[in-house]
Amino acid sequence: MWETLAGQSEQIKQWLGQGLTLTKIHILLARRGVVVSYRTLNRYAQAELGFGKRRATVRVADCEPGAEVQVDFGRLGLLTDVEGRRRVVKGLIFTAVYSRHMFVFPTYRETLNDVIAGFEAAWVFFDGVFAVAIPDNMKAIVDRANATDPRLNDSFREYAEFCGFVVDPARIRSPQDKPRVERCVPYARSNFFAGERFRDLEDCRECALRWCRETAGMRIHGTTRLRPAEVFATDEAPKLKPLPDTVFDIPTWVNPKVAPDRHVQISQALYSIPGDLVGQRLTARVDSQTVKLYFRGELIKVHPKVGPGRRQTDPADLPSELTAYAMRDLHTLQRKACDHGAHIGSYAAAVLEHPLPWTKMRQVYRLLGLVRRHGADAVDDACHRALDAEVVDVGVIDRMLTRATTPQQLTLLPPPAPSRFVRSATDFAVRRPS
Repeated sequence: MWETLAGQSEQIKQWLGQGLTLTKIHILLARRGVVVSYRTLNRYAQAELGFGKRRATVRVADCEPGAEVQVDFGRLGLLTDVEGRRRVVKGLIFTAVYSRHMFVFPTYRETLNDVIAGFEAAWVFFDGVFAVAIPDNMKAIVDRANATDPRLNDSFREYAEFCGFVVDPARIRSPQDKPRVERCVPYARSNFFAGERFRDLEDCRECALRWCRETAGMRIHGTTRLRPAEVFATDEAPKLKPLPDTVFDIPTWVNPKVAPDRHVQISQALYSIPGDLVGQRLTARVDSQTVKLYFRGELIKVHPKVGPGRRQTDPADLPSELTAYAMRDLHTLQRKACDHGAHIGSYAAAVLEHPLPWTKMRQVYRLLGLVRRHGADAVDDACHRALDAEVVDVGVIDRMLTRATTPQQLTLLPPPAPSRFVRSATDFAVRRPS
């Protein structure tokens, strides 16, 4: 059997190089007519092909004090929330590479807000910011994992720039890139969380903070043979960067599409866009105060943020011929009417003299349409005659221009006919029995 397997040596080596398991290779050999026991195949692979041998490892030298902190998520256990549900609690664990001092931030989720909250709590715990953070490829930090050129989440990249640290994500499925924090995950699970009873998540976080200071920080580390908290206080704490003076306003990045009305919808609110970009996709950065809009990497507009259902429109973003109507600008509309003639302007002012003047804007636009159709002089004369007769109705101006109505005919316009549905008041009298 050993000689038979020797004839398939190159093929077995190729399969092992492709990542096939030895069990699968045993099945494939049987299909080729090479029938041997699995134990024989296993002994041959180990002796001749080096199967199962562990690679030699080389310990990487520790960094300078305060230079690096390794970050990883790990499952801690189950916790009953305020609604009585049993939920999985995860720990965002930070380990200082030089001193091995660690911090645990329990959380239910791995969202961007939770991760940044964990980093903020860690900086407060360490009383400073490390120069480099080496996290796992969690989605809140890394959008696209790559060994040499990872793409970071835009919001977290801004947070890193705000705090002044560099993000250097580990490679995918490469725990050896952050070995200091890898061993802390089972340690925190077994020594801190296991067997404990917590009231809620906040109580769990307070207990984790106390455990990090009193237990994990004061233990004799198995490698360094020193107490991590003491090494950190002596060597690393003075080398950390200071904490930021202000609180980071976490932004949100979205890609809205410009609608035909030259607005984009962001968080159920509308914002105007300059230029002719209808149908284009923009990049929007939204925080608690402002909305910044980018097109192909160039900042094109900044708006103050408004609440859901509100509209933020800059008149300069709209076409000049539509600005007055879109913004309900009565003064601009009346000024346009005055430009065609004094009586046209006076007639427009009379039309707009109403408790709800914007409801009469269409009549003024109809009056301006008559100017384009019949000329400014004819409309100005008709408005003059209608004002003398105290008739404020753009429909009358239209009929005057169409039928060449004279002033005498204008003053003799018949009153409107009564409706045929009007009934006598006596029809509604209550008839009492005699």
